[in-house]
Amino acid sequence: MNGVRRLFLDDALQAQIAGEALAALPRECCGLMEGVRDGDAVEVTALHPSPNLASDPDRFEIDPALQFRLLREGRSVVGCYHSHPRGKAEPSPRDVEGAGEAGFIWLIAGAAGQDAFVWDGVQFRRLAILKAGAI
Repeated sequence: MNGVRRLFLDDALQAQIAGEALAALPRECCGLMEGVRDGDAVEVTALHPSPNLASDPDRFEIDPALQFRLLREGRSVVGCYHSHPRGKAEPSPRDVEGAGEAGFIWLIAGAAGQDAFVWDGVQFRRLAILKAGAI
């Protein structure tokens, strides 16, 4: 599961994340990604925005009720996304502290764009973001 190397994400979903990040300013936006796993690839099929429950504006906390609801509905949660409004699209020390599930995808929207990572159980590894529909 931690052998993920590629993330397929269509332009509309990337635009949705960028829009959520802009709307949340100066706070971080956040949500869960639903998708399909196939070998070393994950294709995101839907985004599920969450209210940011964190009290600090430069942190994010996804509402656990959202994840429980998605799991009860039989949806496949493959990762999360959040923004770094004034930072880079790369994992922060706080993101490293919060990571736990190997193979879980983290998409981060920074001031200059978006990047994706997978937690391999020890550290984050960068993923290639490709156009959706190829898997």
